Amino acid sequence: MTLHATEPAAATDAVLDREETISRDELEALQLSRLQHTVAYAYDRVPLYKRKFDEAGVHPTDLRELADLGKFPFTTKEDLRLEYPFGMFAVPQHEVARIHASSGTTGRATVVGYTKKDLADWAKLVARSLRASGVRPGMKVHNAYGYGLFTGGMGAHAGAEALGCTVIPISGGQTERQITLIQDFKPDAILATPTYLLTIADAMMKQGIDPASTSLKYAVLGAEPWTEEMRHELETTMNIKACDIYGLSEVMGPGVAGEAVETQDGSHIWEDHFRPEIIDAFDPTKVLGDGEHGELVFTSLTKEALPIIRYRTKDLTRLLPGTARPAHRRMGRITGRSDDMIILRGVNLFPSQIEEIALRIPELSPHFQLELTRPEGQRMDQLTVKIERRESVTVEGVASAAKVLQQQIKIHVGSSCTVNVVEPGSLERSNGKLRRIYDMRPKG
Repeated sequence: MTLHATEPAAATDAVLDREETISRDELEALQLSRLQHTVAYAYDRVPLYKRKFDEAGVHPTDLRELADLGKFPFTTKEDLRLEYPFGMFAVPQHEVARIHASSGTTGRATVVGYTKKDLADWAKLVARSLRASGVRPGMKVHNAYGYGLFTGGMGAHAGAEALGCTVIPISGGQTERQITLIQDFKPDAILATPTYLLTIADAMMKQGIDPASTSLKYAVLGAEPWTEEMRHELETTMNIKACDIYGLSEVMGPGVAGEAVETQDGSHIWEDHFRPEIIDAFDPTKVLGDGEHGELVFTSLTKEALPIIRYRTKDLTRLLPGTARPAHRRMGRITGRSDDMIILRGVNLFPSQIEEIALRIPELSPHFQLELTRPEGQRMDQLTVKIERRESVTVEGVASAAKVLQQQIKIHVGSSCTVNVVEPGSLERSNGKLRRIYDMRPKG
């Protein structure tokens, strides 16, 4: 089957920003200049940074080369919560053009602000990311990221408009309506979380619609970790090219990094605006080299309203040399978040590991949940993997697939578990970000 996405012009035919084409030496010189300005700017304008720098015994003048960034203290989500709502802002209120915030479901919301220049830079970087992923001016873009205080919807929307696209602002949810508009409006590209695009594809099949028959050619997916196996599932099912887009509200929103459609080998970080580091998640004093796996840390280089210095993202990945954009390093696949890691009987486990293993077993679908329990009177935690079978699988096939998954988890993860293969459509579907882990262990 020939993919739709081979028909339009390749990404190399697009007009790139000058900063996408400069040498690594030029880029690092630009980074140092912008980094020195940002660190001094944050120290002068944000009381938290003056206090943290002073307590750490460092001053902006200590930053003479890029490696000196490691001398400066980290910023954490807790710092933003303690400064709620506007204590992290470096400009007066009348210069803040827009405010976004996290949901606050796991604590006090984190609040971020943008000047007009910040919004223009953000739109430019999202446009750059979309263009890298195959989207072109004049295309219709179906935006299924959630609108509102979440940065995804409006950030993606502004970037698509800046690229010169026609935007369909459907937001998340209302899956039946999403399908109707995809059929009627015939968009070229869709922006969504990978699990929500999977939900749309499943709903199409239930309506008797072949997901591969739509007008969609490209999907730009983010806001949650996903695997190469999930990419293959979506591309095969929907006859599209699927690329990653990365971002987080505290650093900017979507568009911090984007994946090139011609290589599909990880998202290039737009290092003219952000300086990435990898640290040892268990010993954050250790800054790791390129290629080493650890926690991703970002420092903004151009933000006005909310400069961010060495923000600990909790995302686990590694930095790799640039390919489609040689000067800009790539992120490896995010294997999980350090705060989403399950420690099961001394073994570290991430939901993405289960996804990777399960999607190699033809009888099993990508829809699964992980349940953690501790039966009464027992000291050991128990993991149950609940996963849907595919429609065509027989009873015999279910039993065989469950046994294979159980064995593969034991071999590749190192932990025993129970596998419960359930009926298609019986597990919760994504309307945006999907909850994978259900922790039912006694608290305290």
